[in-house]
Amino acid sequence: MSYQYITTEKKGHILVVTMNRPEVYNAVHVDMHNEMADCWDAFAADQDLWVAVLTGAGDKAFSAGNDLKATAAGGSKATMPASGFAGLSSRFDLEKPIVAAVNGFAMGGGFETALSCDIILASDQAKFALPEVKVGFFAAASGVQRLSRYIGRLAAQEMMFTGRTIMADEAQSMGCVNAVYPADQLMAKAMEKAEELCGVSPSAVKATKRVLNDMYKRDGMQDSIAYSREVIADLSKTEDFKEGVNAFVEKRKPNWVNK
Repeated sequence: MSYQYITTEKKGHILVVTMNRPEVYNAVHVDMHNEMADCWDAFAADQDLWVAVLTGAGDKAFSAGNDLKATAAGGSKATMPASGFAGLSSRFDLEKPIVAAVNGFAMGGGFETALSCDIILASDQAKFALPEVKVGFFAAASGVQRLSRYIGRLAAQEMMFTGRTIMADEAQSMGCVNAVYPADQLMAKAMEKAEELCGVSPSAVKATKRVLNDMYKRDGMQDSIAYSREVIADLSKTEDFKEGVNAFVEKRKPNWVNK
């Protein structure tokens, strides 16, 4: 598999996927979403690949999330894949596990991408936030649904309404990170976890994840994420939405008008 905005490497039964736009902290634009969707499609179809590890290029960021500069500039003529942000947030048919190795900050869609994985390992330098409200958005790529399920609604509401940032140790204590490691050990630990997953029956893991995916569908997550897309479409017509994006690009404080 050869891509422009991500890299992939097969290591036995493990696929290592690296978001590769370090110059913009691995922020994701439409073309990158589509590359990642294609990558996960290929991963699902490959009988010899059992587990994936997802990380970010560079030593500062897992992913800064949505590329707001691309959004402000009109983005690409391509459209977002049906499987959602990073090809993962709306994907409910992938039956192979993905380990997120969060090597730096995971903001907005970057955090939502990690939450869309099955196991989240973090560097002790990692930071997490859903700061979309600070720029006129909300966590529409499954952040509302996933974070509230993982850490409870009260804690999730406080994070999503304020957009505040939490460090890796707080993320672990809240229950949205499985383990935290020194930065120079993270990838080795992620590969160890992937190898551990390869040591059990891949068919049994797929069966387990099939049931987990079905649970998400039965409790309404799939419909709720689809509804988030409707709400973000309405939000995009507001003056605050346009002001948030423009203020971010212009590096100034937004002037909210509540309409």
